[in-house]
Amino acid sequence: MALKGNLADFSTTQILNLIHLARKTGTLRLYEPVVTSEMITDGAGNKRPRVVAGKERASVAFREGKLILAAMGDQDGHLANVLHKAGKLNTEQARIIRERGAKYSDKALALMLINANYVTQADVVRSIKQHTVDIVYDVMTWESEPFTFEENLTPPADRITVPIDLKNVIIEGTRRAEEIKPLEEELPNLDMALRFPEAPSEKFRGIHLGVEEWRVVSYINPKNSIRQIAKACNMTDTEIRRIVYGLLQAGLVQLVRPPGMQAPPAQQPAPITRRATPIVPPSTVKRSVVERLIARIKES
Repeated sequence: MALKGNLADFSTTQILNLIHLARKTGTLRLYEPVVTSEMITDGAGNKRPRVVAGKERASVAFREGKLILAAMGDQDGHLANVLHKAGKLNTEQARIIRERGAKYSDKALALMLINANYVTQADVVRSIKQHTVDIVYDVMTWESEPFTFEENLTPPADRITVPIDLKNVIIEGTRRAEEIKPLEEELPNLDMALRFPEAPSEKFRGIHLGVEEWRVVSYINPKNSIRQIAKACNMTDTEIRRIVYGLLQAGLVQLVRPPGMQAPPAQQPAPITRRATPIVPPSTVKRSVVERLIARIKES
């Protein structure tokens, strides 16, 4: 029988410590929190709404107390995307490999890419390791998600797994979780959208952005929520918050409500959980005039 609980009572850090110390093998699954009208009393005697599991948000696999693989429910974990995000494949290479390699397992696809000299074995291992720990770092910031842990459930044999020492992940994840708190206070609602201020070309002139920042900028449109942009760029909540926060602080973008999003009622307390919203696939996210803007900036 799977272990069940809620991060409001048993934090991700505590779960990871337990798995590490007990050398557990299995899969941790975390779900969207759905708040019900039923009231319950917690261990401290406080009453709160009952939270039940919605759709799966993330899964994290372990073998003998080591982290071996992680997946985020709203991200495409295809090997081509992982390598693209790590800078080992360009956008066109990743697209072609996704299309032509759809029928192959991760292990078979990795072997073909290595033999074709697209990447090295070390590239594959490092990219998957970074992808895995980034997801766990993000999960360590969650506070109200229901979870289950099923012992001895491991990824399929055709998936590439990389054993990672949990002790170091817990230490680094705890540090990052503390760093991300100010960002969550500044950007508590990822369902908000972004727009450019007046005369954006003037504000962007002389600005040096990295590849990830430019990817986010290319999707900025008042119709696209921050959550949708994160989906399009294959980013975690933490990663998108860091980039958007930097753009906001630099005055390059502004927060707006997307069409159809109602303003919160006056004096209404903020919800205690994040609510799921439909995510627009990358192929349908409109880039419109932004790409032309970026082209002009780069040419100037």
